[in-house]
Amino acid sequence: MTTSARIVTSIAIAALAANADSAECYAEVGLALNGVYAVTSNGQWATTNDIYRDEAVVRSTWTITSSCRWLTLSECSGQVVSDQGWTAPLVSKGGEWRVERTIPNWEPCPDGSAAEGHQLFHFYPVDEEGQLAIRGSATLAGQDKTTGPSGACGINMPIVITMPLKLSLVSG
Repeated sequence: MTTSARIVTSIAIAALAANADSAECYAEVGLALNGVYAVTSNGQWATTNDIYRDEAVVRSTWTITSSCRWLTLSECSGQVVSDQGWTAPLVSKGGEWRVERTIPNWEPCPDGSAAEGHQLFHFYPVDEEGQLAIRGSATLAGQDKTTGPSGACGINMPIVITMPLKLSLVSG
């Protein structure tokens, strides 16, 4: 075996060993979200274009599946399936999770047409006091934000509705 071949082999063995340690670390930290979650968007604290205005409280159940890349433990991806009939991709970078989806016919217009809405859920693990948790948690908190396009229904201003969001692990 040549010297360069030995070096390449040594580097490959070291990389495999490091990756095994990373996988163990990942399992301990528990970054991935997998399970069934009760999800509440609290309309009692909603804002519409930054003005408090009550909206309906929305309760749903999400089945979440995800995995994290073993080389970059802070990057995860997966899928959310809601009991409200939609499915959307799930991503996480640096511990904050994001789910984005389009809602058809979200904003009704006076002429009978409707504009779609762009919904963004972002959330992160919290402890019992609602403070950011470093390790995985059975509770997550964040925000449910839906935006209608500017110019929809002949109004040159987007509608933005924001509500506090809470996810609680039911089973997993």
